[in-house]
Amino acid sequence: MNFIKTTEQSSKYEHLEKMSVAELLQNINNEDKTVPLAVEKALPQIESLVAKIVEKMKLGGRLFYIGAGTSGRLGIVDASECPPTFGVPFDLVNGIIAGGDKAIRCAVENAEDNTTQAWLDLQEQNISQNDVVIGIAASGTTPYVIKGLGKCNENNIVTGCITCNEGSPLALVANFPIVVVVGPEFVTGSSRMKAGTAQKLVLNMISTTTMIQLGKVKGNKMVDMQLSNDKLVDRGVKMIMSEIPVSYEEAATLLSKYGSVRKAVDNYNL
Repeated sequence: MNFIKTTEQSSKYEHLEKMSVAELLQNINNEDKTVPLAVEKALPQIESLVAKIVEKMKLGGRLFYIGAGTSGRLGIVDASECPPTFGVPFDLVNGIIAGGDKAIRCAVENAEDNTTQAWLDLQEQNISQNDVVIGIAASGTTPYVIKGLGKCNENNIVTGCITCNEGSPLALVANFPIVVVVGPEFVTGSSRMKAGTAQKLVLNMISTTTMIQLGKVKGNKMVDMQLSNDKLVDRGVKMIMSEIPVSYEEAATLLSKYGSVRKAVDNYNL
């Protein structure tokens, strides 16, 4: 198969600078509508990877995302949201970006081209055969990510990837590739747009489905969420009220005493 970067192909829209604001917004929205359909085609691939992640986590393993630029930032966002949402340890899901934490805000020159740093970054986290590493790269050609997964393969660590180009080097190196073909971007080559949206949707699916499988959701509620602000405390109180016959004040007292919705409900039923 000849490898063609569809994410780099010319936009099907011309003369963007001549469009009105309304036209620009409508055309961007039209392109965005195609992304969930592209993700749908990759559902079997996503399912295979999630099943492996759940299997490894039940053995004490962790999940790592590695990426550069927008892809790296998306991995960090997903990882950082797991502890407050599901009440899991901060090191269960981890995001690593080429260039280190500085690269979260500012581009670090040539960081994505470094072929050895990803493995060094993973070793700093005491990576093991119980863990799963997912490389994220819209292009599927980022050296930092490809070589990082390659070293994981050499050390019998399960690898997955999220990319938007079929037949890419990244998809070929990953044990469990996820390929979401979104086609050319509205602004040619701007993969933070449709490709970035696709990656975010897939990351949401991976982490959320994994956590549900691990028992971190009851019914449809985040019963283990961290109570880090007034909005979440109020949500927690109302969740308790929906599970057991108590007033708002009683639920608030239980939540304050036990520190989580799950513990408050479980201890009430004892």
